[in-house]
Amino acid sequence: MKNRIVKHHLFWPLCVLAALLLFNLGYSPDFFAITVHDGHLYGSLIDILNFGAPLMLVAIGMTLVVATKGIDLSVGSIVAISGAVACLSISRGADQNSMGLILTSVLLALLLSLVLGAWNGLLVSGAGIQPIIATLILMVAGRGIAQLITGGQIITVTSPNYAYIGSGSLAGLPFSIFVVALMLIVALLLTRRTALGLFIESVGCNPAASLMSGIRARYVILAVYVFCGLCAGIAGLLLSSNVSSADGNNAGLWNELDAILAVVIGGTSLSGGRFYLTGTVIGALIIQTLTTTIYMIGVPPEITLVVKAFVVLAVCLIQSSAFRAAVAARWKTRHYPAEKEMRRHVS
Repeated sequence: MKNRIVKHHLFWPLCVLAALLLFNLGYSPDFFAITVHDGHLYGSLIDILNFGAPLMLVAIGMTLVVATKGIDLSVGSIVAISGAVACLSISRGADQNSMGLILTSVLLALLLSLVLGAWNGLLVSGAGIQPIIATLILMVAGRGIAQLITGGQIITVTSPNYAYIGSGSLAGLPFSIFVVALMLIVALLLTRRTALGLFIESVGCNPAASLMSGIRARYVILAVYVFCGLCAGIAGLLLSSNVSSADGNNAGLWNELDAILAVVIGGTSLSGGRFYLTGTVIGALIIQTLTTTIYMIGVPPEITLVVKAFVVLAVCLIQSSAFRAAVAARWKTRHYPAEKEMRRHVS
């Protein structure tokens, strides 16, 4: 029973998340404190969920792409484009708080995100370009497109209704949490309650075999890239509405790397095949908690990324069964010399 628990794909991510939370609690005794003000919940834990929502969305879409043995480096650019299109459309309206204008702007941003996701999918599945190259094209060009949309400036909007998407509350909790929960449920239903999940894993494990069994791998790959683009587009709306502005240069910057790390920490292999959406969400929470921890303890900004990289490396090593087995074997040979001598004679 104990071995089954330890081998579960969520065991080590949950342990790391718990360790980070306990470290924060030791550093700041009121870290777990949650207060209620005007019917809204406030606290560090709520902030982690709220600020981590865009990363969780991007990582959910990235999980399905990685499961097909692909990668999407353009999600950060799609985040920037989505926010830029929505804010530009709202800023040009006569009444920026008009629900009709906001809905039109949101739909326009999401539609463009779907098109960009489809573009990536067509390059990979139709043109046969390697995923890292196909998405690198949009990663570079997309950032330029976002800056062209904003004119190289930060577009600001004055729309409480639009700001509600990223900073509003529902039932006392940030609205962004419900957006993530909805997308996670949709992804789980599509991949665990239909055959789509098996198709994705089959394509990731062996595309040739899946094709011979009747699975149209091209359409599966196209679908996951479209869904990934949609998730990135929604993340862009959350980010831009939270600050009521769009920054084509910095919005979503390095989101693709954090999303890939969240997927790996969650237990999904970059070589494709089985994937774990819940593990990905926990991985995104680990990254957001780590970011919060770094800022809280006052790590200088110039070495923040270095500290983050070392911690993520430690997390990945802890998750590696081969690494743990090597450490355990070394510990045994060091503390039990008789066993070491016996192994030497046997060899």
